[in-house]
Amino acid sequence: MSDKRNIIIGVIIFILLMTIPIWLNLATGTSTERPELEKPKGDACVMDKEYMTSYHMDLLNEWREEVVRNGEREHIAPDGKKYDRSLTNTCLDCHPSKEKFCDQCHNYLGVKPYCWSCHIVPEEFK
Repeated sequence: MSDKRNIIIGVIIFILLMTIPIWLNLATGTSTERPELEKPKGDACVMDKEYMTSYHMDLLNEWREEVVRNGEREHIAPDGKKYDRSLTNTCLDCHPSKEKFCDQCHNYLGVKPYCWSCHIVPEEFK
């Protein structure tokens, strides 16, 4: 009899411990809405919005490798338009505010990219 009681108590404690993150999220009321981003200044991006939302860091890493290792500075977009492979000269032309564009999503997702350890933050650039 006492084993059954101990097992039930143990299962209840286990369930409570495993669901603590859920209860904390419900109690703190943190928003799950995606952040509003500043609209880009340009007409079109080097890739479509869906790709850039998910894979922009992959694209930037590829650009870095191509420029540093191969000296290849030109990127040809799927629409045939040519762009300079440059965070500061291409991306920041359309997205000049790190706070209103980059930081909105990165803070929402809790990521800390290393872009600005080498590149100048746009507001400091002016």
